This record gives sequence, C-alpha cells and structure tokens, in this order.
Amino acid sequence: TPHTFDARASASIPSAYELASMAPTLASRAHVRGKSIHVGRRMQVRAQRTQTAVEARKVAVLGAGGGIGQPLSLLLKMNSRIDDLALYDIGNIAGVAADLGHCNTPNAVTGYQGPENLAACLEGTEVVVIPAGVPRKPGMTRDDLFSINAGIVKGLVEACGKHCPKALITIISNPVNSTVPIAAETLKSMGVYDPKRVLGVTTLDIVRANTFVAEAKGLDVHDVDVPVVGGHAGITILPLLSQTTPTVEFTKEEIEKLTVRIQNAGTEVVEAKAGAGSATLSMAYAAARFTESCLRGLDGEEVYECAYVESAVTDLPYFSSKVKLGPAGAEEIFPIGKVTEYEAECLEKLKPELMGSIEKGIAFAKEN
Repeated sequence: TPHTFDARASASIPSAYELASMAPTLASRAHVRGKSIHVGRRMQVRAQRTQTAVEARKVAVLGAGGGIGQPLSLLLKMNSRIDDLALYDIGNIAGVAADLGHCNTPNAVTGYQGPENLAACLEGTEVVVIPAGVPRKPGMTRDDLFSINAGIVKGLVEACGKHCPKALITIISNPVNSTVPIAAETLKSMGVYDPKRVLGVTTLDIVRANTFVAEAKGLDVHDVDVPVVGGHAGITILPLLSQTTPTVEFTKEEIEKLTVRIQNAGTEVVEAKAGAGSATLSMAYAAARFTESCLRGLDGEEVYECAYVESAVTDLPYFSSKVKLGPAGAEEIFPIGKVTEYEAECLEKLKPELMGSIEKGIAFAKEN
C-alpha cells in the first residue's frame, strides 16, 4: 500500500558513498568567483543505479560557509548524482571551495561570494538547499531566530525566483515553521510559486526518532522508520511512534519519554555544546539525505520522505507529513493515518503554536 514505507528506500546516504567510491579517481574543479582556485577539470557524470538512469545535476548550497553548510557541502561533494556543486555565502567561501576541490570525487565545486555573484550561483540550478542564517545559542528557541533569519531567507528566495524559478527549494533555516511560509509568499508575489517545489527540511526529526527508537529497542537503525509530522520546533514535532516500522511495542512511559526527547533533541545538542553551536553535523547529515532523496525523485525513482509543505492534510495551511518525491517535487502528500489517543491529543496541542508561526511568516513576507 502507499502508506507502507521501506526505511532503507527512504534513507540513501550510504548509496551516495557507494556511487562516489565507484567513480574514477580524479581531481575535480574548484573555482571561486572573484578569487582564484582551479584544480583539475570538470567532468560530466553519468551513472546507473538499480536500472534507473542517474542524471548529473547542479545543486546550490546557500550559506555554504556556515556550521551546517560546510559539512553538508562535504557530504554533497561525495554524491555522484551531482555534477556541479555551487557554494554561496557572503564571506569565507573561497577556502571552503578550495578545500572541497581537493576531494577526489568527479564533480565540480564552485564558490560564489557576495550578493553580486548570487545570480551566477543559481543559474541552471535544479535543487537549492538553504541553511543560511544564524544558529541557536543556549536559551534561544528556534522562534528567537526569526528576526534575523526571516529576512535572510526572503532575500535568497527572491533570488531563486528570479534565476532558477523551476528549482526545488529546500529550506533548513530556522524557524522552518515560519521560513517556509515566507518563501511561499515571496514566490507567490513574483508569480512563480509552485507548492510542490518549496519544501521545509524536517528530516533531522526523523533521523533522531529512528536513532532513539533503534537504541531503545535494540534494532538495526537502517531498518527503522518513524514518521514525524507537524512542524519543526518543540511541541509541533510529533513522532508517530505507533506507526514505527518495524512494528514495535512501547509502554506509555516510553512513548512520552521518547516523544519529549525527539521534540527537545535540538536543545539537547545546543546545551551540550555550551554556546559553541547548535546541531550542525546531524543537520548536515539529514539535509544530505533529503537532498539525495530529491535528486532520486528528479531521476524518476519513487522516494518517500517527511517534509514541511503547503498541505491540506489538516486544517493548517502548512504541515509536515510523508510525501512522495518525484520529477515535479512533492508530487503526493499522504494523510497522517491512524493515530493513538495520545498522538491525537498531541496533534491538537501543536496546532495553535504551529498556526501562530505560519501566520507570523506570512505577515512578515507581506509586510517586507
């Protein structure tokens, strides 16, 4: 049935490594606009995987010099589905591009520094990944980031609307509950909005849920798939533990403890880093997984991930649930499905908070 998902089919980062290791060992090109570096030459990649033609594509990372952007760019450099990796930031991108350019994977790396080079970065891009913005610090909520990150996301999305209006735009910048509505309203005002192509990346919630459940139940994490719906902050994050694959029995106490831990996992990392940053490495891993899923979808494979999108699944205008990724983006959005009484209560509790974040994002986009 369409609601039975294979966790191994959804999570495909290992396959990216396999493809990279199969590629010829040669240097890729690294070039920085307005700077210098040139190593080797560009190579067009064509590959086969499970009898599906793999089209080499251009992917842009906006905010590639930051705490998420750098490890994310490294993981994407290892992905043989990417022919051209475009890295953008307002500064500190020359060194990142030079460093990644020495990795012997057969794709081009190009650094673009400053707003004057953003158009060139986005030209011809098929998937845009946006981790730009400031990270959380101890005591901050994702919503505290709004005043800074809202404007950053709006400006970058405006550039996408001008220079790559058909690209998939995947948004990591927090608060995702608000920045996705900001992106949508921005593109609507430009007349280029496609709801299937604007996706909030909530994959880290699924990655965490899978990890915590596997640890608690002694399972192989590669076999575990826990749908996580709602939003991407605090109580708006709702893991549907009753729908875990494989079927797992939980006590009431286990369900409540796991739910709270998954909801507060970001804070767990922020506090553990003691002011030195937020969840950058796990977020980069999750974003790389989601990016590959998008690329596999563009290549015609059936890929299922949770994503925060414009949705009619609930009475909220935006909601995260399982989607089918394909050549057009989020081509199908699946309903929440059967939930327990506890999950139904959590769903009702999250709605007012999520709606408030959505309305805040919409208002910002219309007023700025």
